Amino acid sequence: MEWNASRRIEPIILIFTDTGRRRIIRTAREAAEILIKEWPLDDGEEFLDAVKTCLDVIVGESEPDQLREAMIRAANEAGLSAITVVP
Repeated sequence: MEWNASRRIEPIILIFTDTGRRRIIRTAREAAEILIKEWPLDDGEEFLDAVKTCLDVIVGESEPDQLREAMIRAANEAGLSAITVVP
């Protein structure tokens, strides 16, 4: 199995409402790092789906656009603002 954590997604800007800090997600690796190290919730249904989808994208079992959608849903669940650009 070949891992590809550099798979690109259409950018998402996350705004952490408690600190006002902004993070841009452009790759599956960046999504994984944010989910594991910085996410404010670790037990939400959408969070868990985003983690699974992220891993699926890295191993080639899902497409990056599915990760983008999962990250947006997880951000909504966690109370984060997600700014997206429609290509």
